Amino acid sequence: MSAIPVGYKQTEVGLIPEDWDAVPLSRIGQFKNGINKGSEAFGHGSPFVNLMDVFGVSSIKSGDALGLVKTSEAEQKTYNLKHGDVIFIRSSVKPSGVGLTAVVEVDLPRTVYSGFLIRFRDNDALDIGFKRHCFYSEKFRSKLIGASSVSANTNINQDNLRKLLIALPPNATEQRAIAAALSDVDALLAKLDQFIAKKRDLKQAAMQQLLTGQTRLPGFSGAWEVKRLGEICTMKSGEGITSANIDDHSKFPCYGGNGLRGYTARYTHDGPYALIGRQGALCGNVVSVDGRFFASEHAVVVTPLKGTNIQWLAVVLARMNLNQYSESSAQPGLSVSKLLVMSWAVPPLPEQTAIATVLSDMDAELAALEARRDKTRALKQGMMQELLTGKIRLV
Repeated sequence: MSAIPVGYKQTEVGLIPEDWDAVPLSRIGQFKNGINKGSEAFGHGSPFVNLMDVFGVSSIKSGDALGLVKTSEAEQKTYNLKHGDVIFIRSSVKPSGVGLTAVVEVDLPRTVYSGFLIRFRDNDALDIGFKRHCFYSEKFRSKLIGASSVSANTNINQDNLRKLLIALPPNATEQRAIAAALSDVDALLAKLDQFIAKKRDLKQAAMQQLLTGQTRLPGFSGAWEVKRLGEICTMKSGEGITSANIDDHSKFPCYGGNGLRGYTARYTHDGPYALIGRQGALCGNVVSVDGRFFASEHAVVVTPLKGTNIQWLAVVLARMNLNQYSESSAQPGLSVSKLLVMSWAVPPLPEQTAIATVLSDMDAELAALEARRDKTRALKQGMMQELLTGKIRLV
């Protein structure tokens, strides 16, 4: 057993500084379930915070976009929302959604909240900035999900929330310092998300312009020729395979109607190809594959004919929204013969290659930004673990 570092103590929430405390939420605040109303009460009345107003957001800063529900003055007083309240999600289809929180940043007059939510109102023990982060530590989330019950949904109740413990710094100054450090990372993540969204929009615009010939790359001119897909490529369904042939430890990726479905010990194709999901939930989905792989009968293998760049063709196929041409039986399916008679404006091979290169470079830039964002998110998780347990002190 490792020795406890000087200045720290072992508690139910783990190792924390001696001047911190591990406290149950019942000691620092009160919980209140939300209001339940019949369908006839909605669409008029006072503002109403529902599940989707909380899910995926860290705070509620305004009541302008809220729905309405008919409530009495007594109900508005009982289920009111004030600056600093924390709303917990009471019920979620997935365990990862239960107990997520949003902090109410402003007083919301006459506003009530849904019975799928639980209000937590603390007794001034928590700084409002600290509240945005303290309920998202890995240990707290793990304990909360473990205390939930599972039926049709995953649910958490007041009694179990009251018993959950958090590591509490001794004063608001340290809480604010922790919140400020984590909020700085949140701001960086928000900027990265905005930048990525902007780059995606630019790529979509570039695809629209370049793949239709509305914008031509430098050095290219002349008319494009409209051709059927059957004139620029061949399409063939893959081979039958059973689950017994798939082994996650084998060498070659196996693609089916829904994309990568495992690995096999043999391969049927070698080189750059485009694959179309022929059947299944992702019917019409297009992926580019290079190297050796196996294609099942639920995937269509697209092979370029002479004069066709496969990377350009894969982007064109994805832009054609092929799932709209699926035929429904037990599940959606695509007919190769019907795909091959579809048409598209085709530039000469050098221009196809140039277009594919430009779009590939944009994809690479997006991938680098997304990797940076994912790394920043991982960094934040590490910071939360260190700061919310006092392993790193800021004051």
